[in-house]
Amino acid sequence: MGYGFIAFVVSMLIGIPIGFSLGVGAVAALLVKGYNIGVIAVRMFTGIDSFPIMAIPFFVLAGELMNATGITKRLVEFSDVLVGHLKGGLAHVNIVASMFFAGITGSAVADTSAIGSMLIPAMVEQGFDVDFSAAVTASSSVIGPIIPPSIPFVVYALITGTSVGALFLAGAVPGILLGIGLMVPAYIISVRKNYPSNPRASLKEVWNAFVKALVPLMMPIIILGGILSGVFTATEASSVAVVYSLVIGFLVYRNLKLKDLPPIFVNTAKTTATVFLVMAAANAFNWLMATEQVPQYLAKLLTSGVTSKAAILFIINLVLLFLGCFMEGTAAMIITVPTLVAIAKAVGINLVHLGAIVVLNLMIGLITPPLGLCLFIACSISKLSLEELSRAIVPFLIAEIVVLFLVTYIEPISMFLPRLLGFVR
Repeated sequence: MGYGFIAFVVSMLIGIPIGFSLGVGAVAALLVKGYNIGVIAVRMFTGIDSFPIMAIPFFVLAGELMNATGITKRLVEFSDVLVGHLKGGLAHVNIVASMFFAGITGSAVADTSAIGSMLIPAMVEQGFDVDFSAAVTASSSVIGPIIPPSIPFVVYALITGTSVGALFLAGAVPGILLGIGLMVPAYIISVRKNYPSNPRASLKEVWNAFVKALVPLMMPIIILGGILSGVFTATEASSVAVVYSLVIGFLVYRNLKLKDLPPIFVNTAKTTATVFLVMAAANAFNWLMATEQVPQYLAKLLTSGVTSKAAILFIINLVLLFLGCFMEGTAAMIITVPTLVAIAKAVGINLVHLGAIVVLNLMIGLITPPLGLCLFIACSISKLSLEELSRAIVPFLIAEIVVLFLVTYIEPISMFLPRLLGFVR
């Protein structure tokens, strides 16, 4: 397995995409062990041969459809009447809009693209520094996959057999806490640099903005309500989300046309294919690790001489934060979670709590250089270099890491809602 891991690392270092790098590593390990190379195809297929995994393309499609209906503007307007009057108004609007957006698309990349394209130019026009504007946008987009619905939580559930509903609930409070945490450095920097704020909205303006945003805001309520009440599964909920998006686009807002559907389907297919390729290749790689008992070995290695649960959690966070800097979240999850589950069971960490920790860690990786995807998108919108944005994002990154450790060591933050609603004992 050592040769496979070396081949995987070398492939990544020379710029081969993560999905293909995992495949190269798996093939190398098979050749060294003398196994039939056809096993790769079998394991790749079984890695995505699952009914629950169909939730991923449907959630992606629902997000694409909702974006096409122009919901971003409505969510931004509603956020503005709520927090725009605070010092550095548009910065807080950016963060709160990302929290609302998270409940609809569950995608950090979609959040960065949609909200960034609208608010980064608007913030610069109001007098905000462009690096600050881009940093707020990129850092708040991390909330997208944490507040439900969340594709990373679906992937984690597939790997561990944990309830999707329990994981969605476990992400709700940490996601809100993350948004509040980001507003702290945004406010401090805004006061120090004397960034502008917007006039306080009247109750009538708040109500009017709420009414305009109500239709898209109903989507997470329908999804979560249906899953938690047992009316439908997470996979069925994703298809309901697609139908709801189509109804909004064609019948409510009437700004979605038949000619808009082909590019939406193409974008959905591209995103889904990327995720599925990574999952399939990672499953083959992970199967080889399992046959060589690598997870058990690593679990024993990490826990040897460490008896404290708090110390184990600290080590898990360090490992995941490091991996998040270099690896795509889905691949990192599939490779590391079997080992982490073995460790969690050994020291008594609840798997739902572990899921919240894993997802939060790997989503923070989206804004950490050198390979943070949301950083690159924000750089593209703002025309900044990676170095310029990386410096500006440090205060927000620190805030997110503080929230991460709060979620790690104060278990009720993530576990209160799952326990309250009977998903976890």
